[in-house]
Amino acid sequence: MTQLAVASPRFTRSASVDDVRIRPYGAHDEQRLLRMSRRLSRRSLYHRFFAGVPHLPDGYVRSLRTLDHWDREAIVAVLDGELIGVAEYIRDTARPCRADLAVLVADAWQRKGLARILVTCLGDLALRRRITAFRADLLLENGEALAALRTMWPAARPVWDGNTARFHLPWPPPEAPADRAVPGVQPEILDLPRSCAPARSPESPPEGAKHVEGAHRTGGHGAGTAADAPGGAADPATGRQC
Repeated sequence: MTQLAVASPRFTRSASVDDVRIRPYGAHDEQRLLRMSRRLSRRSLYHRFFAGVPHLPDGYVRSLRTLDHWDREAIVAVLDGELIGVAEYIRDTARPCRADLAVLVADAWQRKGLARILVTCLGDLALRRRITAFRADLLLENGEALAALRTMWPAARPVWDGNTARFHLPWPPPEAPADRAVPGVQPEILDLPRSCAPARSPESPPEGAKHVEGAHRTGGHGAGTAADAPGGAADPATGRQC
């Protein structure tokens, strides 16, 4: 597969985050996701999936068909009808106030603040669903993602497992202002949080929703099931720390 195929110059020089739309991932997005794979280097894929893969793993693509938009959610960044970023969470069944977090951004859009926008939108959506902390894994060599994480959680300290850093990240970030409106981004008014769309009250689970069967390792910018890091907000239902 040829890596970093770019269909339009808008994917690089002439576009900005002001042109990007953020919305939930839908069933109609699978072909767009497969095309996004051509805009990902092997290095980006390794940082996301912790494995040397030539393209987005088939299992990952299939897994996004089962989003229930409660225990598992994904939102996408869209430019000219194509995906340039994906952020997702998977709720921890043992501690429902916590979720594993993962982010993937096309190479040409890295270091432009898009990952932060995606995390902010996804985080506030998760908060409406009673998720108050994220767990994220990062490879030691992924210095750019580590630096980006520090901009949102300066006090975060990881637990190391070999060359993997596991972070416990309260949401919202303690240093964040109460109103974190995302400048420039154009949200689809469908199912997005207060920082990306008009404010809404906390949600209730959709009819028929049920917890995913165990925590699922998403790799790259999040997930896993190892020992818990200390701290975090308390689950409002149980009082347990998230």
